[in-house]
Amino acid sequence: MTTALTLLSGPGDDGDRVLTVTGEIDMSNAAEFGAALDHELAAGPAVTVDLTKVTYLDSAGVAVLFDRAGDHDLRLLAPRLLDRVLRVSGLTQVAKVVLR
Repeated sequence: MTTALTLLSGPGDDGDRVLTVTGEIDMSNAAEFGAALDHELAAGPAVTVDLTKVTYLDSAGVAVLFDRAGDHDLRLLAPRLLDRVLRVSGLTQVAKVVLR
């Protein structure tokens, strides 16, 4: 069973791409999340991933972000709920993370 996930993309205020994610990111939909992120990264060098409406992020979702953060300018807007997983996983070391 696939977990509900909504992905919306568009230009940000600074002209860079924004991928807004709503729901839960887990192994059932991580590939879909990764494909959407790849699409945005192909459109420009910097992408902001708005995770403020994400209520769950498992290791599959973290892996998607890690796989792309090393080669791209990836910025994450995240709720405080995800602070610990982003810090413990090391994502704060490879991507700019702003907590909201």
